[in-house]
Amino acid sequence: QHLLWGDERYPESLSVVEDSPPVLSILGDVSILTKPQIAIVGARNASLNARKFTYKLAGDLVQAGFVVTSGLARGVDTSAHEGALAAGGQTVAVLAGGADVIYPRENKELYAKIIKQGCIVAENPVGTQPSAQLFPRRNRIVSGLSRAVIVVEASERSGSLITARLALEQGRDVMAVPGYPDDPRASGPNKLIRE
Repeated sequence: QHLLWGDERYPESLSVVEDSPPVLSILGDVSILTKPQIAIVGARNASLNARKFTYKLAGDLVQAGFVVTSGLARGVDTSAHEGALAAGGQTVAVLAGGADVIYPRENKELYAKIIKQGCIVAENPVGTQPSAQLFPRRNRIVSGLSRAVIVVEASERSGSLITARLALEQGRDVMAVPGYPDDPRASGPNKLIRE
């Protein structure tokens, strides 16, 4: 189904963002979008510790009454969605391509679970293949839907730090999980903490 900007079901938190999408494609339970959401983002090549921490954190957030929002990517995103679902909670996956395009393909089962127990959101037309320039645009929706963004692991030039910057511009809280100083995947969150 489609949500148009101005529709009463269009998420209020996203509607106030400067370049909010005029149309959202939704698969799953659209009512979830009106519930308080926290985004968890991070590295695709996340360490095992980061993935475990994310899984537990997502479960804790669900227990605290939040919906967990992320981007269905490998690594941290996948663990965030899985942790929320395993805790019996709801999760929102924002896709860079069309709502019907599962990316990465290995998340096919997770995608199906999210449609049953959460919702898939995309601003691009059905059939759109994800491409490099669409990911930063996707990230503004991840942060725009959420009250806060938590960065788990990310290099300093990653999409996760773009999401953190967008979240700050949107007036959202940004949180970061400190990491081992020698691990390049910890450089992003550590930089955010320094700032």
